[in-house]
Amino acid sequence: MAPDIALPTTAPSEAEIRQLRVDLAAAFRLAAEYGWHEAIANHFSLAVSPDGRRFLMNPRWRHFSRMRASELLLLDADDPQAMERPDAPDQSAWCIHGRLHALVPHARCVLHVHPPYATAVASLADPTIKPIDQNTARFYQRVAIDLGYGGIADHTAEGERLAAKLGRFRRMMMGNHGVLVVADTVAEAFDDLYYLERACKTLVLAYSTGQWLNIMAPELAERTACGWEGYETAAFAHFSELKHLLDAKDPSYAT
Repeated sequence: MAPDIALPTTAPSEAEIRQLRVDLAAAFRLAAEYGWHEAIANHFSLAVSPDGRRFLMNPRWRHFSRMRASELLLLDADDPQAMERPDAPDQSAWCIHGRLHALVPHARCVLHVHPPYATAVASLADPTIKPIDQNTARFYQRVAIDLGYGGIADHTAEGERLAAKLGRFRRMMMGNHGVLVVADTVAEAFDDLYYLERACKTLVLAYSTGQWLNIMAPELAERTACGWEGYETAAFAHFSELKHLLDAKDPSYAT
C-alpha cells in the first residue's frame, strides 16, 4: 500500500517544472522503447502544484516516441473549460487523470498503459499477481484490483470510481483494461511499472506451461515484498541510467 508521503508545500520553480517536463517526456520515450504504448492512446501525467491539482499530461493523440518536454499540456483538475480549449486533452485521459490528481493526494505521477503482459494478467478472472519469484513477490498484497470495468472512461464518474478503487494503493490491475501505477516521482513510478510488467511476463510464461505454480508461502512473500522496500532509491539510479541511454540515442525528448 502507499506509504505516507510528505507532499510538497511550495510551488516548484520554473527550473524545477522544466525538469519535471523532461522527466515525464523521457518516460514516454522509454515506454515506447519497451513496447508498453498502444497506438496513440494511453497517458502519463505529473503534478506540478503542492495539492496535485495542476499537472502535466501528454497532448491528444501524440505518439509516445515523439513526445517532447515542451509539448506536454499543463492542466488544472478544477478547470471546467479544460475540454473546450483548442488543445484539449483526450476525453478518457481527462476523466481518469484529472480525477486522480484531484482526489488522490499520493498520485503525484500517474502512469496508465496497456502493456502486453500486465494487460493479459488484468484480463484474467483472477488478475492477482501470484508471488512465484522475487519480482512477482514485490507486489504481494500491494495492488488494488478493479473488476468493475464499464467501457471506455469518458465520464467523470468513472474517474471518481477508479480513484476510490485505488485508495491508498500505488498500483492497480484494471480488469479488462490495463494497469495504472502512481508514485511521488516519475523515476519511482517508471521503475515500478517496469517491474510490474516484468512480473506479469513471468506469471504469463509460468501459466503457459500448464504446470502448477510454485506460490510462495504468505510469510515468505511478505518478507520478500518488504525486502524490496530497502531498494527504493534504486529507482532513481535506474531512471537516470535510462535517460543517459536516451541522451545517447535521441536527446530531442528534452526539448
